[in-house]
Amino acid sequence: MGRVGVLLLNLGGPEKLEDVRPFLFNLFADPEIIRLPFPWLQKPLAWLISTLRAKKSQANYAEIGGGSPLLQITEAQAAALTTRLGRLGQDAKVYIGMRYWHPFTEEAVEKIKGDRLQRLVILPLYPHFSISTSGSSFRVLEEMWRNDPSLRQLDYSLIPSWYDHPGYLQAMADLIAEELKKFPNPDQAHIFFSAHGVPQSYVDEAGDPYQAEIEACTRLIMRTLDRPNQYTLAYQSRVGPVEWLKPYTEEALQALGAEGIDDLLVVPISFVSEHIETLQEIDIEYREIAEEAGIDNFQRVPALNTHPLFIDALAEMVMDSLNDPPCTFETVPHPKKNMKMYPQERWEWGLTTAAEVWNGRLAMLGFIALLVELISGQGPLHFVGLL
Repeated sequence: MGRVGVLLLNLGGPEKLEDVRPFLFNLFADPEIIRLPFPWLQKPLAWLISTLRAKKSQANYAEIGGGSPLLQITEAQAAALTTRLGRLGQDAKVYIGMRYWHPFTEEAVEKIKGDRLQRLVILPLYPHFSISTSGSSFRVLEEMWRNDPSLRQLDYSLIPSWYDHPGYLQAMADLIAEELKKFPNPDQAHIFFSAHGVPQSYVDEAGDPYQAEIEACTRLIMRTLDRPNQYTLAYQSRVGPVEWLKPYTEEALQALGAEGIDDLLVVPISFVSEHIETLQEIDIEYREIAEEAGIDNFQRVPALNTHPLFIDALAEMVMDSLNDPPCTFETVPHPKKNMKMYPQERWEWGLTTAAEVWNGRLAMLGFIALLVELISGQGPLHFVGLL
């Protein structure tokens, strides 16, 4: 089979507070996150947003210890996967490629080229495919493959999503079952699945399979769990006035509180590692919302991290990918060139607070106005909504 490598893809995160602003810049410089009518505006706007958002984001990271644990957890997952593949008789080198922080995907690919692999399995650590997560990383890799003749000689295969893999489902069910034991009446605790949201337009306009995969995954986990508990699926991290996938986590929590739910077990379904969305958004912000709504017993299932069944599932997927026909970049969904792409942030333009889509002239005027305000020092700038 020749020399085999596995490239694990993930988002990345700032490891210390001074990393936050450059991390945000990398995030908002991605056209899959913000698509502008004028590409040359991408980096100036990313600089502006990252500068304005740095202090608030730093405060959030300070609440969880001063940085994201994502890299350390991904490194532990990579080490565990290497060991598990070795026990299955497959010698493989596992690489880590982060989209928005070190080690960047480009850095991982340079290492792969230097190691002269014959086979490469590209495995995103996102169970569910979205054009804004796995799709964004695939886009970067696809461009590298297109421009580098040496990479085109490498036999590669993608694993676009794996939300229905039996090992992953069993690992999730085991984590839920273990946490249910902490409730006075485990069968009566309400299970609350919280997935990271995306704008509704991703699904409606680009055919993003994310929502369908999340909903199917939730049903499969409950079937695997095989318990009588009632459950809810909602989507977190919504920002701006445009419509995102519903129901929204904060509104669903308030509704459950109004129904008299006392015991709630939150399951972060779209995350396999602890990071800012679990440790700060769920554990701090949503816990406060739930308690204000009257939910007294708010508990959370930990992320999979290096759960043995989860690592086994990753190893099985790699082995299957090596034996099955390859999945190439051309076979995964791509966003339409003219589809609306929205920032993963809160914005407010002085010209309009209710506009739903980009208008080239208004965007340009608003951007210039904000730059003038920033340069002149006439008070703070606020981005609290979205065009």
